[in-house]
Amino acid sequence: MASDRVNVVMGHLLGNRSLSHHDVKFLSTHAGQSFTSSSFPQFRFTTDQSILPLDQRQFYEDNGYVVIKKCISPEKLETFRQRFQDICSGKVSTYGMTVMRDVAISKSEFIQGEKAITKIQDFQWDEVLFGYCRLPEIVQYVSGFAGENVMAMHTMLINKPPDPGTLTSRHPMHQDLYYFPFRPADRIVCAWTAMEPVTRQNGCLVVIPGSHKGEMLDHDYPEWEGGVNKMYHGVKNYNPERDTRVWLEMEPGDTVFFHPILIHGSGTNRTDGFRKAISCHYAAAECYYIETEGSKQEKIAQEIVELVKRKTRSKATVPYKDVWKYRSRLVAGKSVNL
Repeated sequence: MASDRVNVVMGHLLGNRSLSHHDVKFLSTHAGQSFTSSSFPQFRFTTDQSILPLDQRQFYEDNGYVVIKKCISPEKLETFRQRFQDICSGKVSTYGMTVMRDVAISKSEFIQGEKAITKIQDFQWDEVLFGYCRLPEIVQYVSGFAGENVMAMHTMLINKPPDPGTLTSRHPMHQDLYYFPFRPADRIVCAWTAMEPVTRQNGCLVVIPGSHKGEMLDHDYPEWEGGVNKMYHGVKNYNPERDTRVWLEMEPGDTVFFHPILIHGSGTNRTDGFRKAISCHYAAAECYYIETEGSKQEKIAQEIVELVKRKTRSKATVPYKDVWKYRSRLVAGKSVNL
């Protein structure tokens, strides 16, 4: 019978996992069809560990991102918000972290503490903020993209400032893989959680659905009026009229997971308040490092290596992959290559 064939196919797809109401809804759209092994798509961008229902899993396969509503509780978000404030006020050391300030406001004598800091990166050794990367609510989804052995590779807390009129609060359309000297891309994913309402007015993420199926493009500093922050490279010759863009407006706790080749950016913050989000890029521990010399990534690699050299006041040049080895930390399973 058709129902028996469905059960057999679903058993192969889901293993021991029961059908969710999302799966039932997905199957209902195929009611009356005769199911064979070719009736279901081959999943390239997700793994057998995925807990996503079939419709959301297919959405990620097609679009390169998926939003999980209310993934993180307000209480946990408040923990990370308070830690950020303690860092900004000097109660917590920023040793080992990368603290960034908007080029348009960093020298303003009228802006103090939290308001001057627009991004904290490399908080992998701060146990409070790194708690975000370890949240079961996050890791259970990450395993569905990276597998059972998971490394946190890049950590950020973003405090997007009100734009002072220079448009420096924009983030050019870019691909995260451009920054990463490890592969394969399909086993890398970003988890990005809104800490407060994120809207088009305060500069929400904007993505180009399906662009994750392409290749890594050439990047450089954008040629636009106004300033741009250090290392905010964007896709060269990007034409906003050419692609269909989607703005991801999110509520506190909503989390978007997206592929590192997905073209994305964020708009100008046209409000009077700051817009906070916390994120982590994850990779399968089985990933491997590549050489960036002579590649599309050479320029950004040199910039980051020079930044590390200045921070550490070292005369020696640290290999680019060693920078990322320092940034990485095991989250789940066991360490393999990274």
